[in-house]
Amino acid sequence: MSIKLIQENKSARFDYHILETFEAGLVLMGSEVKAIRANTIQLKDAYISFKGKEAFLQNAHISEYKASSYNNHHPERLRKLLLHDHELTQIYDALRERGLTCVPLKIYFKKGIVKVELALVKGKKSHDKREAIKKRDVDNQLRRVKQVSR
Repeated sequence: MSIKLIQENKSARFDYHILETFEAGLVLMGSEVKAIRANTIQLKDAYISFKGKEAFLQNAHISEYKASSYNNHHPERLRKLLLHDHELTQIYDALRERGLTCVPLKIYFKKGIVKVELALVKGKKSHDKREAIKKRDVDNQLRRVKQVSR
């Protein structure tokens, strides 16, 4: 199974505690797929919203594909997510009852099809973020020491 990572939402891993992940397909136009292949996508402020019983990816910026003519797409349009019914109800219930948020973590190609890894997340407090920064700094120092000792 070949998976080619296109974009990862690193700020989501820093800002939130990840509780559960899901894999979803995306309904895209041809120019969007070509723009994603050219790696012109930004997931930083993206999130998942519901309209009726359907989930949509909002605020994901996919730049216009330069070689496309009049059939180009709007960069921040709503993009429908393809999930099973039980996953949709599970995400919807978690968003309504527990006050969680659903954000995209990664976008990638799996067997030539664009997929999004979604996560149910809970916001971190500022002291949790400071601990994450300290841990990251210690890990970086250890990595440098190991490289010097080789």
